[in-house]
Amino acid sequence: MKSVRTRSQASRKLVVESVTFGIGYTATLIWAGTALVASFTGNEASPYWPAIPQLRTDTTGVLAFAAAIVSLVLSRYLQLRRRSSAPVRRAERPAGLFLTQAIAETAAILGTALVVYLSLNAVTHPETLARQLTHLLPWPTEGTVRVAALFICLVAMSTRRYLRATANRPSQPTAVPETTDVNADVTA
Repeated sequence: MKSVRTRSQASRKLVVESVTFGIGYTATLIWAGTALVASFTGNEASPYWPAIPQLRTDTTGVLAFAAAIVSLVLSRYLQLRRRSSAPVRRAERPAGLFLTQAIAETAAILGTALVVYLSLNAVTHPETLARQLTHLLPWPTEGTVRVAALFICLVAMSTRRYLRATANRPSQPTAVPETTDVNADVTA
């Protein structure tokens, strides 16, 4: 009975992990779409979806980027925890390290996307680098956010590499040293 309950609980956790990843993936696609609109059309103040005319495209992009951060970090954290609880790996890492690794990996991916978007924006209309990033906040400018995203990528990739390299790996079987039997009959 306990194994059925454990399997059911593991299945529910996997569903939560999968759904949060799906939300994060979709939110990233929404953000990418709004970034393309901003880079190539200048229609970022228009409604993202006509069914909700009050929701601007650029506001949708900001909300989608925030949703992507939260859901992708959560999904990756759950995945790291699930993988660490596999029977092969008995040495458990602290949950804080999994969370740090999940944040670093998500920051690296989304930071890279942000740098690419703002760099593309600078190519298509360089005057926007000095403008505020969004109508929701008076600061920062697009140029400042691009530099900040580069710094976030530097920290995130360094952290990710370090945490992956120092992760507890299943230990390799060690060779058993041969013992010399002092009572053995040695013939020359």
